This record gives sequence, structure tokens and C-alpha cells, in this order.
Amino acid sequence: MSRSFGLPMLLISLAVGGFLFVSQSKTSGPTSAAVTQAETQAVAAASSTSFQAAETKMLAWFADHATYAGATLDPADGATVVRADAHSYCLQATFGTTVEHDNGPGGQAQPGPC
Repeated sequence: MSRSFGLPMLLISLAVGGFLFVSQSKTSGPTSAAVTQAETQAVAAASSTSFQAAETKMLAWFADHATYAGATLDPADGATVVRADAHSYCLQATFGTTVEHDNGPGGQAQPGPC
């Protein structure tokens, strides 16, 4: 009689364990709200830092040449010059799968390409 309960008890244990695993994954796994929010904040911080450094170099270029046209950035800066004319420019950076741009001078990081 005790042998006949072994398999059903094993299946019930596995079902309960699976349910608990799925429940915990929703609150602390890689797709949980807390992790997603932390990733979003990290991307915002990275873009802000990259654009600040790049904007400083663009301002130095403007001080030397009185135009933004022809300005380039080192790939290590994390941003690239997509458009530059006499009075403005657009910088673009990719962080993972997120693309952001900064219309300068004095712009803020915005989602999407230039």
C-alpha cells in the first residue's frame, strides 16, 4: 500500500516545487520589475556620462574652429557624431539594445536615434 503512494507524492512534490520556483522568478528573476528598473537606471547613467564627455569635446572643437562641422569623436567616448553643422550637432550612443541621442549644444539625452 505504501508503494502506491510513492509516485503520486513525488508528482505532487514536483508540482509544488515548480509553482514556488515560478512564483519567486516573477519577483526576483532577470525579468522582474526591480531588475528591469535597475537596468533602465544603469542605461540612463551610462548615456548621461557618455554624452557629457562627448559634449565637452564638442565644445572644445567649437572653441578651436568656430563651428561644429567636421567634428569627430573617439570611439572610446561612447558616442558618435551623426550630424554637425555651424551651430548645432547630434550625438548618438548605443547601450546594449537602447539607442539614445543628444541634440546639442546643451541638449539632454533622448530615446531613439538622431
